[in-house]
This record gives sequence, C-alpha cells and structure tokens, in this order.
Amino acid sequence: MSGWPERPVVYEVDTWPWLRDLSEQAGAELTLADVPANAWDAVVAPGVDAVWLMGVWERSPAGLAIALRDAGLVSAFHAALPDLRPDDVAGSPYCVRSYTVDERLGGDGALAHAREELRRRGARLVLDYVPNHVAPDHPWIREHPERFVRGSADDLERAPDAWFDLGGQILARGRDPYFAPWPDVVQLDAFAAATRRTTADTLIRIGDACDGVRCDMAMLMTNEVFTRTWGSRVGDPPAAEFWPEVIAAVRARHPDLVLIAEAYWDLEWELQRQGFDFCYDKRLYDRLVNEGAPAVRAHLGADLDYQRRLLRFTENHDEPRAAIALPGARSLAAAVVVATAPGATLWHDGQFEGRRVQLPVFLGRRPDEPVDASARAFHRRLLAELAAHHVRDGEWSMLAVTGWPDNPSSDHLVAWAWSRPEVAHLIVVNLSDAAAQGRIPLPWPSLAPGTVPLKELATGTLLERDGHELADPGLYVDLPPWGFHLVEVPLSPWEPPAS
Repeated sequence: MSGWPERPVVYEVDTWPWLRDLSEQAGAELTLADVPANAWDAVVAPGVDAVWLMGVWERSPAGLAIALRDAGLVSAFHAALPDLRPDDVAGSPYCVRSYTVDERLGGDGALAHAREELRRRGARLVLDYVPNHVAPDHPWIREHPERFVRGSADDLERAPDAWFDLGGQILARGRDPYFAPWPDVVQLDAFAAATRRTTADTLIRIGDACDGVRCDMAMLMTNEVFTRTWGSRVGDPPAAEFWPEVIAAVRARHPDLVLIAEAYWDLEWELQRQGFDFCYDKRLYDRLVNEGAPAVRAHLGADLDYQRRLLRFTENHDEPRAAIALPGARSLAAAVVVATAPGATLWHDGQFEGRRVQLPVFLGRRPDEPVDASARAFHRRLLAELAAHHVRDGEWSMLAVTGWPDNPSSDHLVAWAWSRPEVAHLIVVNLSDAAAQGRIPLPWPSLAPGTVPLKELATGTLLERDGHELADPGLYVDLPPWGFHLVEVPLSPWEPPAS
C-alpha cells in the first residue's frame, strides 16, 4: 500500500447517473474526459483519499435484453424512476462484456483523463472487477469455454434456469450457493487453471488504469465456497486457493495496487489472509442498523490487526440509502462510528445529501431529490475535521464506560480514542433513541494535575475540566438520543491564555 494512507477514505460515485446529472447541467453529453473541475472538486472533498468510479466497463447488450424481459426488474426501475425512459436503462455494471471503458463514458482515454484529474487533487482511483462471471456475449464464452463451469444435456433438461446451450456447449449461469442463478451472466470456473491465469491478466490490465480494485463478491471464489456452490461438477479443489495465486501474479506487476474484497458470511478474515488489503465490514453495518451499543462494542473489540483491514460503511450501492435504513439523527451517529473506527471507510454518492431512493445499478439516470443541506454540511465537516486534526493517527483503543446502579443508560454509550504523544481524540456515541449518561475514565497520566481544555470538533466549543476528575471517576457525559462527542484532548502541558 505504498503511497496510500493507512486508513483510506473512499468515495463511491455511481458513474453513469453522475455523468447524466452533469450532462443535464451542462446542456451537452459529457464523458469522463469532459467533467468540469468543480465536479471533481465536489467528489474529492476534504478528507477523501480515493474515488471509486463504479460501473465504467462495457455493459452487455445481451444482458440488458434479458433484464428488460424480467418483470420484477422493470417494476423496480419504474419504482425508482417513475418517469423512466427507454434510454435510462444502461444495463448492469456487473454484467461485463469487456474490461474496456464503455464508449458512452468516453472510452479508455477518458478514464485516463479522469485519473489524472483525481491525481491532481491528491486522490486515487478505484475500479471494479467481477471474478465470478461474465456477460453472455463476452468473447471468452466462444473462444475459451474451458474457463467456465460446464454441464450436460441432462443438466439443461433438469434445470433450464441454471444452464444454457451455446452451440452444443452446456454452460452454467452465474450464482452463489444461497440464491437462484442470475439469468444474465455465465459462471467462471474458479478451479480451472486457465481461469486463474486470465483473472490475473485481467486484474493486471485493470491495475494499469487505476490505484485500487474492488472485487465483487470475492468470497465466491474461495475453495470452500466454490465447492459448496458447485460440488462434484467442478471436481476436487486445487491445492492452492484462487486468490493467493491470482494476487501473487498481480502484485508482481502492481505491488502498490490496493485490493478490496466485497465479503460476506464471516469470511472477511479468510480473505484478508488470502491477500486482500481491505474487506467489507457488513457485520458492523448490520449491527448499526439492527442492533445497539452492546453489539457494536463487541464487534469493535475484535483483534486490531483484523479491524485495520476492514472497510466500514453505512451505505453503498447494494444497501438501502442510509437516510432510510438509519433515519434522522441515527444516520449521523452511525456515520461518526464508521468515520472514527479503525480501518478504511466508504461513503456513497448522494449519501451526504440525504438521498432516499436506492437506484438499481441498471439505471443511468436518477430521480431529482431535495438536498438535505444540514446532512450534507454535517458529513462534509465530519470528514474535513477528521483529516485536518489527524484524528485517526496514532493508537486506537476502546474505552470503558461506567454508570450507576439506578441509571443503566450508560449501556447505550460506546467510546474509544485515538492517541498520540501530544494529543488524543475521544469519541463517544449514544446508540439509542433515549438520553444516556455515563462516566469515561481517560487513560492518559499526563492529564493530571490541572485544568484540561477539551475542544468539541463538531462545534468548536472549548470546555475546561479537571485532569484528576477526567482520570477518576472519568469524564461525565450526558448525550441526547443518537448524540455524540468528538473531542480533542491535549496531552502535553497546557497553559491558559493570558487575560
């Protein structure tokens, strides 16, 4: 990860609808080479280290035709975009016909221009790769059938939704072990040596064009999951795992390329072991949405080496909008947790503005929605303050929260700190819909004796507290529902300003 920050902040852009918005504002069709400077400035906001341009590759016309025959999908398109027009359906960015930039976005040259614009703003470029499957009109299907899971005429007869006949070759449709096959993609064989070689070659070519790659559903290619999905049809698993073999070849050409695994089913640690720099932290997301402080506290108590390589989020293109899943002040509290925990963080195009419509990835246009100005200001200030004050530098540690026998509300508080020799940053969040009080003993001996100024970064407020009290019994906090403190604590000797 040379050249990357240790804890990168990634901003995901839904490339196609983003460009459509910019085109409508400009009154002309824009490509990635035509994006105005102020639009790049907006996505590379203070505190953002990398931009993920989701969905730049050539989308499949054959896959699009299949999608348009799916009544359920078409209904979802209309629900998200009531004034849907035929040209709004661009096709799935995960039904890839070719790993070349779609000409409607300007082609490979336009992407190179976009990367340079990001570089000039100190940001890195992240792109997608889909290891599990390709589009039904991908050239590999006719030229290299040995790269795919193949079946028999009996398979096709028994399960026509799972298999198809291509010129006498019975090929499997893509799937995972828990859901029905996806009708618009063809399954690659993770155990085939030819597939592993071409995966490495493709990732190397993608790595020529970017600084990081997000690998879609990466856990599907592990030996254990692939065996569970396909059983005897693919034979015994090879001695080597898929990802270590592929990643070794990629690292030989691109040693600094950051690899991000979309990961589920508690396989994050396994994928870290197999070579990924970061893995999605879906567990933290689920606990913020469905559970409370005890579950979040337990999750953040995991081994720090593991946590450093997680990618935290409260929204991405696969999840409901945070404004819906975490309504009101709850989304702000969750954002503070994600933004200040160890590891990388991911933020999604429209999340800051409070967008509520989860747009199907097939669509190239999104509906007009009112901007939540206060939410936008909050998120942008949060990222900017964390960067300006280097909040996530130094050592991270969980902090104990104590309460009183007649007041159990402290159970709803979570607290941790980042500390360096001269300064520490304390984070306290109330993960409940009721007020919560507690004490947080601060563990830094240099606080005592004397008065200590505590600066609330979210508001700029300065409070003075006694250093002895901060150490024992601890800082007293009284937070409203979903409230938080983000406090800078000086650890070097401090003198009050002259009167």
